[in-house]
Amino acid sequence: MTELQQKLLNMLSWFHDFCETEKLNYYVLGGTMLGAVRHKGFIPWDDDIDIGMPREDYKKLALLMNAQTGKYILETPDTNKPDFYYPFSKIYDTETTLVENTKYKIKRGIYLDIFPLDGIGNTIEESKKNFQQIKKLNNLLMLKTAGYRKGRSFIKNCGVMLFRLIPLNAKKLLHKVDDACAKKDFSDCIYCGNLVGNWGIREVMPREILGTPTLYNFENIKVYGAEKPEQYLTYLYGNWQKMPPEEKRKTHHDFISIDLSKSFLKDEVQR
Repeated sequence: MTELQQKLLNMLSWFHDFCETEKLNYYVLGGTMLGAVRHKGFIPWDDDIDIGMPREDYKKLALLMNAQTGKYILETPDTNKPDFYYPFSKIYDTETTLVENTKYKIKRGIYLDIFPLDGIGNTIEESKKNFQQIKKLNNLLMLKTAGYRKGRSFIKNCGVMLFRLIPLNAKKLLHKVDDACAKKDFSDCIYCGNLVGNWGIREVMPREILGTPTLYNFENIKVYGAEKPEQYLTYLYGNWQKMPPEEKRKTHHDFISIDLSKSFLKDEVQR
């Protein structure tokens, strides 16, 4: 493992123990779930951890973590931070510094992404219809908060810059996205999922696929994932057992800088 992966693994181990103690349900999602099944740990070129929690547990996590201080802190869409525009939560390691390439150049620590899992409908047709409104709002939010990115086409970067001129309030958009996702309860719908994930409608699936959180080996720890892993991974990736070509084996994150031995809080104190 890289040093970054080791620190993320430490965070994931802490998170798992915290949820066990507080009796909170969670599932590792996306590439983290793929890594657990296909690699028994990290996908070798991956550098993030994705976690989903039924919204009831997601809310409890916020209440519990906001009542404590320590090495790891939580920020949510309701956190009163002027530069936090994610429609999900993040747990940060306060002993590190990471600057993300967004419009606001967010400086925090390395993190775990914590997504709410919500209901969306009882038929696939209803679910797709309900998802479209969420997708539109989330796309607007991403355009409003995206940063200029090397490697992206000139036209797309120009589009991002021009979109910033449209008088839309990003914080209001953020809360509209969150409210739209939370309309239906996770446990009341046949179809559910991570409604603000990178894979869009592919993250909407029958709730029975997630089912009862099931333990998997992940490096040298245990984590909870979907009860039906093959079905879950097929929904997301299709032929998930096939390794991607060499040129695609790289991280999708756009970090401006990262320091694994310096706390981002030190800069806040100095200011």
